[in-house]
Amino acid sequence: MRVRNVASVIAVALLALLVVAALVSLLDTNRGSVRMLDMLREPSIYLAAGLAIVGIVLARGRRWLILGLATLAIGINLFRLWPYTVLATPQVPLPGQVDGMSCASVLSFNVLQDNARHADTAALIERVDPDILLLMETDRRWVEALEPQLAGYGYRLERPLDNTYGMVFATRLEVDRAAMPIDDEAQTPTLYATLRMGDGARFEVIGLHPRPPLPGESTATRDKNIARAGALTPDGLSNVLAIGDFNDVPWSKTTSRFIREGGYRDPRAGRGSFATFPAVYAWIGWPLDQIFVKDGVKVDRLEIGPDIGSDHLPLIARVCVDPASRDADTARRFAPR
Repeated sequence: MRVRNVASVIAVALLALLVVAALVSLLDTNRGSVRMLDMLREPSIYLAAGLAIVGIVLARGRRWLILGLATLAIGINLFRLWPYTVLATPQVPLPGQVDGMSCASVLSFNVLQDNARHADTAALIERVDPDILLLMETDRRWVEALEPQLAGYGYRLERPLDNTYGMVFATRLEVDRAAMPIDDEAQTPTLYATLRMGDGARFEVIGLHPRPPLPGESTATRDKNIARAGALTPDGLSNVLAIGDFNDVPWSKTTSRFIREGGYRDPRAGRGSFATFPAVYAWIGWPLDQIFVKDGVKVDRLEIGPDIGSDHLPLIARVCVDPASRDADTARRFAPR
């Protein structure tokens, strides 16, 4: 009897804590400690449901309290997560409506700088054989280990760093321009590239890996930089693919602003969160690795890759671009004769 009573008290206390955390997460603030709670919404739902089941089984006179607290915690978090449940309306049809479009495979992967399983990542690149490759947390050791695979690409742009924010971009597509400037304050690079498909359709690629929100710090500058990266692309094209480890979840204030100001759509919306972190427990984790598209960029396939030693799982996709996005010179070059 005493054990059952103690267990029910613990369940009530933990559920109350989850409710407080959910309510605090709704505050309109840039404090890192609050913004971090966005990442815990999905696990919080699972934890609240589990505590409710255990508490109701064990409780005597607290069942309605336990049920009420669990419902509140789940409800608040589900309200924010709703677009990423299978009950919501998808934003992007999968497979995409890509008849007549040129398509390219994409691999975006945070390799984890200290991950020693270089051969497994090399094997993944060879298996997926992506036309667009973005690797993050790549230091000089990683670049050297993957040299045989990277050598197969016609274009490469590398920023190996020792601060866990190195980045490598490689592609087989035609490159109009590409740059990877490094933020002076955060020491994190951002990829901006303008590419052409085989039929000449142009689109821009943004690759992001910002620092995560941290307790005691404001996210205002970080949020502004992320939103600006998505909205002000170098060539100003309407067709854009944004990928990378955002160190953030798609339903957060920061990434929601990125989506809103950039005019992006999310192929995961209406299908689930496609969690990528932590790799070992991704089934109860959250999606730190993002993929967004806008206008003529379509997503034909999307999947999460296997655990190969990183704390992230790879994100694999097939994207296509509307040929109507070709410029006048390119349209004449590819016109039937």
